Amino acid sequence: MSSATDRILEWSREIETSGITGWDRLPEIYLYMDQVLTYMNKQLQLYARDENECLLTSSMINNYVKDGVLPRPAQKKYTREHLAILTVICMLKQVLSIQDISLLMKILLKNASHSEVYNRFCEAQSSALKDVCARMEKAAPHGEAELTQLAIELSVEANARRTVAERILSELAADEDEGEKTSSHKKK
Repeated sequence: MSSATDRILEWSREIETSGITGWDRLPEIYLYMDQVLTYMNKQLQLYARDENECLLTSSMINNYVKDGVLPRPAQKKYTREHLAILTVICMLKQVLSIQDISLLMKILLKNASHSEVYNRFCEAQSSALKDVCARMEKAAPHGEAELTQLAIELSVEANARRTVAERILSELAADEDEGEKTSSHKKK
């Protein structure tokens, strides 16, 4: 096997066993921005393309707050709920727009607590990674051609899943808009 294959397999094993920190293991204390950045970048480092990629900056967090995706911190202090939402945003922003992530969180939080939504997200992420890592483990011994084929398959699958997710969210947003119009007419 090549050194690239060895590195891919090493990363696969590491990401498969590490997973995202569950709700009960998120810090319970309030954190300031620099602490949030340190914590989040450490938690998400395995998901970065390489060691030099920064997945979260203070500007990003401020923009998420401005856009209403992330609640305002209380006295510049961030809670476990903030960390959970930031984790979801960071993991999904490669696939969905911030507006779609915001809508998704809004809909999910209507029927479940932050901890339930976050734990379901972590379970889904872990399951998906295990499936993909198993496929990678199977392809790696066969060399570069097999890994390249897997990369194209995963890319096509990711695109197809993103397309379906966006359609679902568009339809749910239309229902949300219709529901808001109906309730505002009833109030008049």
